[in-house]
Amino acid sequence: MQTLIDAALADDPRVIAAEKTLRKCVHCGFCLATCPTYNLLGDELDSPRGRIYLIKQVVEGSEPTEQTLTHLDRCLTCRNCETTCPSGVEYSHLLDQGRSLVEERVQRPLKQRLMRKAILNFLPYPNRVAPMVKLGQLCRSLLPGKLGRSVPLKQQPGVWPSATHQRTMLVLDGCVQPSMAPATNAATARVLGTLGINVVSVAKSGCCGAVHFHLNEQQDAKAFMKRNIDAWWPHIEAGAEALITTASGCGVMVKDYGHLLSDDALYREKAERVSTLCKDIVEVLQGEDLAPFQERAAAIGPIAFHPPCTLQHGQKLPQVTENLLTRLGFNLVPVPDSHTCCGSAGTYSIFQPELSQQLLKNKVKALKTNEPNVIATANIGCQLHLQAGTGGAVVHWIELLDRVSDHTP
Repeated sequence: MQTLIDAALADDPRVIAAEKTLRKCVHCGFCLATCPTYNLLGDELDSPRGRIYLIKQVVEGSEPTEQTLTHLDRCLTCRNCETTCPSGVEYSHLLDQGRSLVEERVQRPLKQRLMRKAILNFLPYPNRVAPMVKLGQLCRSLLPGKLGRSVPLKQQPGVWPSATHQRTMLVLDGCVQPSMAPATNAATARVLGTLGINVVSVAKSGCCGAVHFHLNEQQDAKAFMKRNIDAWWPHIEAGAEALITTASGCGVMVKDYGHLLSDDALYREKAERVSTLCKDIVEVLQGEDLAPFQERAAAIGPIAFHPPCTLQHGQKLPQVTENLLTRLGFNLVPVPDSHTCCGSAGTYSIFQPELSQQLLKNKVKALKTNEPNVIATANIGCQLHLQAGTGGAVVHWIELLDRVSDHTP
């Protein structure tokens, strides 16, 4: 794609990076077929190719409008288009750059600004989220349908095993998972404990930075990243083998720390090291002897697995979890259109509720096609979104391994 960068923007590092990405696009349109918003709306400006054109116009000097902002906002950042693209266009990075440029030039309506500020001052802070979750769970039965279903079902996390092994890995708690799905990391600790690995949760770490970053508060997001790096670094220096993420959305962000902090002389090398050490839990288990989990796997019954976009398209781990579960003897039923987004996409379900609900309805129908006993996924956002859509419990797949293990070291 030929670009004629506006002279006034020629020295902007975002524009310099955007131009390199724009030049990779060959207008082929393959991305349209797998874009959820294009398939729902049929408007090319709500497709990756259309949004690329909008960003191209901005870097060439055209003045963006509220409509430009709307089309960029409607993107789920599912990165399905990156999986489809034959030219290797790094669309998600281009979108971040484009959103940043447009946000500087177009003021959002007051209601949007207030909503975004409220979310930014609430979701990334576990100590603020936890009391509200407890209150919601106490009142869940009294709340009307949709609101009641949006409250996470209460979980009993169980015992976190003592650190008695030579091998150690860190685990990211994140912001909402400790209160909304505490069973996930506890199950991870027990599963890895069975394999002779200590799992350490570092108290001073927190939100991965994704909430702020994707709402275009990128400098604040980098402050969260640096705080996490500082919290993890002593453990990394002490020999921690890996940094585990059990929320694939957080995993994408942490694996991108090296890129996002590449211009920070103080944190560049540490960020790259953290990104290298970051592993989704399925990547960790791939290299271990999983014999302790095979005997009773079939007893769980039919399972429908939803692979989050951040796992299959963001982290480029398509079919890895499904193959591991199948190899262990779990009965995974086919799910139509498993490559498509469920509509959660971080805060997307809050700011784009109509599109999000349409995608959720389609996804729930697909997951229930073959009448599974259990619906499982690999990301807290998808888990809660699907749970609201089905009205029943949705689990992280690591909980399935925990169920069939005797936890004997």
